[in-house]
Amino acid sequence: TCDTGDQQTTAAVRLKEPAATIVERLKDVATYEGEDAVFECRLSRETAQDAQWFLGDVPLQSNEMNEIRVQGTRHSLILRKVTLEDCGSVTFKVGQRSSAA
Repeated sequence: TCDTGDQQTTAAVRLKEPAATIVERLKDVATYEGEDAVFECRLSRETAQDAQWFLGDVPLQSNEMNEIRVQGTRHSLILRKVTLEDCGSVTFKVGQRSSAA
């Protein structure tokens, strides 16, 4: 704000968060039934954008069967005690970017 006493003008600063890119993509995982499967990827920067994991078309959340971790720019998904029904595509999405294995 600029105030000269009898006149005043105001402006605002707005920032847009630049989109994060995936710099380390997901890799295929092979494991035994009953073991854990771990997927990891790394982003170009820490981001407040919504990141989402999918198994097939199903969005995943952290629970007793899936553990989702974020440590700085590293995002990981642990599928606990996998079964044959867990076979398929795992996808990580952030903004308009995605990686699948």
